[in-house]
Amino acid sequence: MGKGGGCVPSKKKKPSSLATTTAADGPGTDDAPIPIEDDRTTTTGTTTPAITARTTISPPPLKIFVVFYSMYGHVESLAKRMKKGADGVEGVEAKLYRVPETLSQEVVEQMKAPAKDSEIPEITAAELAEADGFLFGFPTRYGCMAAQMKAFFDSTGQLWKEQTLAGKPAGFFVSTGTQGGGQETTAWTAITQLVHHGMLFVPIGYTFGAGMFKMDSIRGGSPYGAGVFAGDGSREATETELALAEHQGNYMAAIVKRLAQP
Repeated sequence: MGKGGGCVPSKKKKPSSLATTTAADGPGTDDAPIPIEDDRTTTTGTTTPAITARTTISPPPLKIFVVFYSMYGHVESLAKRMKKGADGVEGVEAKLYRVPETLSQEVVEQMKAPAKDSEIPEITAAELAEADGFLFGFPTRYGCMAAQMKAFFDSTGQLWKEQTLAGKPAGFFVSTGTQGGGQETTAWTAITQLVHHGMLFVPIGYTFGAGMFKMDSIRGGSPYGAGVFAGDGSREATETELALAEHQGNYMAAIVKRLAQP
């Protein structure tokens, strides 16, 4: 006690600005870590917002639906390579779908068609609305698409009515029995389906480069799209035909990505 009854402050007492405890805090609380708050009040009374880390959210991948009909597997082999090509473009994802079979199981068995890959689902017309682009594949029937694919297009009436697919790009790939069996006309006659939906037909032209000009072996495909010669059904797609299909998938993915840019 000093003169006048005043208290003499202790030299060991912390400055008031650092004193963070009261008698109720109990012993040892002076050593507690300083809590980090979302907002802090400055000496001027204003509140400074806490700095938060920004999280970059990648946009969902663009979707290309590879939709096909294949009885003996020739078109399916092209479809799988197309998916590989499309998946090679960053930001694009390809999905395989087959259209419903219109023939009875009894007829399919009599035609000695192999079992279908159970991992490839059948598509409905309504599901087409989810895609950003399409690759449709089918065998020829007298220079036009097979009835199974035509029946599927015939089921898209509601999409046509609402023009849901308008502006979306699409391409074709085909299978024929012979060299003069419709590698070009099968794709050409299918364009009418796209026109009525307001879709954009995307041919591959001669973007495959030197592979489009090779004459040393039989090769399916044309500027309209990839193709395979099935012959009597026993001929398998060559590596050149498969490579052209992969190129078309990659090319279509690049087009879809370009069209999606703002």
